[in-house]
Amino acid sequence: MSNNNTKDIHIAPMMHVAISTCLGTGLLPGAPGTYAGLLGLIIWWVLWWVLPPVWLFIATIALLVSTTLVGIWTTNVMERYWGRDPRAVVIDEPLGTWMACLAVCFFDGPVWQMFLLSTVGFVFFRIIDITKPLGCRWVDNNVDGGWGCMADDLLAGFYAMLLTLIVRFGLSYI
Repeated sequence: MSNNNTKDIHIAPMMHVAISTCLGTGLLPGAPGTYAGLLGLIIWWVLWWVLPPVWLFIATIALLVSTTLVGIWTTNVMERYWGRDPRAVVIDEPLGTWMACLAVCFFDGPVWQMFLLSTVGFVFFRIIDITKPLGCRWVDNNVDGGWGCMADDLLAGFYAMLLTLIVRFGLSYI
C-alpha cells in the first residue's frame, strides 16, 4: 500500500473516486482503512437489525461478491491515476469487515453480544490487515492490481472470521 494519501481527486473519474474511497472515507486523514471498515460495520449492523438471519447471511454473501468484483474493477482504474495500491483506495476494508461478520450472521444471543462479537471481528480484521500474517503479506506483495488489493483483505477477513467464531462459541460455554 502506498503511504501517500494526498491524491488529486480531479485527475481520476469521479465515479471511481467515490466508489474506491468508500464515499471519501479513504481521503480522510489518520486511519482511512479503519474509517472505511467502520463504515462497513455500521452498514452490516443496519442489515442485521432489519433482516432475518438467513437473509442477513445472503445479503452479506452478496455484499462480499459484489464488492469484490466492483473493487477489482475500480482499483484497476484508480491504479492508473494514483499508482499501485493507493492508500486512499479503501473499498477492500468493508469487504474484510463483512467477511469477519459472517461469523455473527446466525447469532441468536442478546443484541449487546451481537454488537460485541461483530466489533471483535472488526478489530481482529484490522489487526490482521495491518500486520499481514499467514500469507496476507505475500498476497499484498505478489498479487498485482485489483485482485491483489481485494485478496489480501479477503484473506485477513477470513482469518478474522475464524477467530470470531472461536470467540462466539467460547461465549456459549460461559
